[in-house]
Amino acid sequence: MLAKQQGVSLNQFILWSVAEKVSALKASLDDPEFPGITYRRGSSGIPVPVLRGTGIRVHTIVISNREWNETPAEIAAQYDLPESLVNAALRFYQAHQAEIDLLIQSDP
Repeated sequence: MLAKQQGVSLNQFILWSVAEKVSALKASLDDPEFPGITYRRGSSGIPVPVLRGTGIRVHTIVISNREWNETPAEIAAQYDLPESLVNAALRFYQAHQAEIDLLIQSDP
């Protein structure tokens, strides 16, 4: 019902709700274990993890690796990134899998 009142899908509403709760729990969403990953708010206002200094979303790297079977070296070459940053994004995914999976599901 609240999603309908906001004029968004239930998935989008859930994603917003999770994002707001995480923001309330942490002043900074950045995980100190992953200095190469930071959060950026997209046009919807939802924080999305990106490779620091690039704007490339972590879930883009994950999709390339999981769904397209690209190796970290191939992804690094495709996006002109250090392979270490691609590997960091994949490790970040392992540590934050539920969050990233939700972003992948909600991405049109």
